[in-house]
Amino acid sequence: MNNINLTPRLELIAKKISKNAVLADIGTDHAHLPIYLLENGIIKSAIASDIRTGPLKKAEENTKKYGFEDKISLRLGAGLEKVKPNECDTISIAGMGGETIAQILADAKWTNSKNYTLLLQPMTMIYYLRKWLWQNGYEILEENVCKEDHRRYVVMTVKGGYNKKDIPLYKCCVSGALLKANGAKDYLQAQLKKENAALDGLKQAKSIDNDRLNEQQLIVDTLKQSLEDIL
Repeated sequence: MNNINLTPRLELIAKKISKNAVLADIGTDHAHLPIYLLENGIIKSAIASDIRTGPLKKAEENTKKYGFEDKISLRLGAGLEKVKPNECDTISIAGMGGETIAQILADAKWTNSKNYTLLLQPMTMIYYLRKWLWQNGYEILEENVCKEDHRRYVVMTVKGGYNKKDIPLYKCCVSGALLKANGAKDYLQAQLKKENAALDGLKQAKSIDNDRLNEQQLIVDTLKQSLEDIL
């Protein structure tokens, strides 16, 4: 039997999960992450949850194939709605938009506690997610960068139970944790290229939204300053 191979994004999450953790993997798809972690003796057990019946059926097939039916509990539901606070100490949410991840956490207020480690990998709207986390008393303890299919992604290690901070959106294009990450320079350069293109597009638009244009300029300036700080 072949061992489970993870994508670079899931492999990065796996490296951040503590020994003997009890995991809730949200949007588990085919349950590759919990199976990999059990194969390698990293976690005790896992909940594998997905909103779609098709992927969860495949997850069920995989748990049986690898002999982990007694270690992985499969749940059909949106976000953390089928997970109880006492059933896990680590939560992984990968491959979703930042706004969706924020909503999942907002709907499960019990995650806002230092008792849980959250591993979040947003595909989009990462500035929004950082802002929401800080605004709601979550702290970004670490950010790590990986490259997959010519794109760079960030995995955040987050805990709740901190003071709330209201930070302007443009400042949320970076974090102190990101600036310390290996690969931060390449990641920020890619972000700056994208945001510069967006700024040029706003400047050339027939109808100019000055508020949006000013915010985009602040994002570009923040990214430039952040790159200077790590060079």
